[in-house]
Amino acid sequence: MSEVSVRGFLFVTDLDNTLVGDDNALKKLNQLLEQHRQEYGTKIVYATGRSLTLYQQLTTEKPLLPPDALITSVGTELHLDTSGNACDPKWAQILSEGWNRELAVATAAHYSDLVLQPDSEQGSFKVSYYLTPKAAVEVLPRLESQLQESGLDVKLIYSGDQDLDILPRNGDKGLAVQFLRQKWEIDALNTVVCGDSGNDIALFSVGEERGIIVGNARPELRQWYEANQTDYRYLAKAFCAAGILEGLYHFGFLDN
Repeated sequence: MSEVSVRGFLFVTDLDNTLVGDDNALKKLNQLLEQHRQEYGTKIVYATGRSLTLYQQLTTEKPLLPPDALITSVGTELHLDTSGNACDPKWAQILSEGWNRELAVATAAHYSDLVLQPDSEQGSFKVSYYLTPKAAVEVLPRLESQLQESGLDVKLIYSGDQDLDILPRNGDKGLAVQFLRQKWEIDALNTVVCGDSGNDIALFSVGEERGIIVGNARPELRQWYEANQTDYRYLAKAFCAAGILEGLYHFGFLDN
């Protein structure tokens, strides 16, 4: 499929094991994206499960291009001024509807299998735990039911066989991208999203953005892809940034 013919486009990618993981491919992708941004006004957005603190740590370890916007903490923080720490107040207002963090924490406290992640990974609109795959089978449906009974309008995102995030109903990576698209007035056809794990399903499931699933994608995302195939989602053979390049060529965002 290569009918997408665009100049500037909105490029959104997860970081760990998606953009990052193949240094040589990342260097090539960076060069092409920065050239495209300079020539055509392409916008670059990182959508990561990392907190802002861990994102900033990654920038000291890998040569990441400065993004035009930054989505952190699984979509619960949106930074339009990426040089500072401030979150976008309009996005925060959207997330606050129906959210009660204290009640979510109190409800989850009944489950001994849930182990709180470090303070750096907690947020105003995110409660994060470690949870083993074995325990998840029983805990997730019970916890979700109990949260609903408590009157909370939330969603649970389980990813990588270990990370459980309790988020506001309006908060995830995909909805944050929709917010940016509308703000910047960019069509879904001119948007591409890239990911590798369960918390990236939100990127692919909200609208009809072009989706690139890298070849090293985790089982939960591969299974979701197999069950939800369309011609605007592409499962790459190559891993990490090389898989992103493969997908960008496939959709015609970059010229071969």
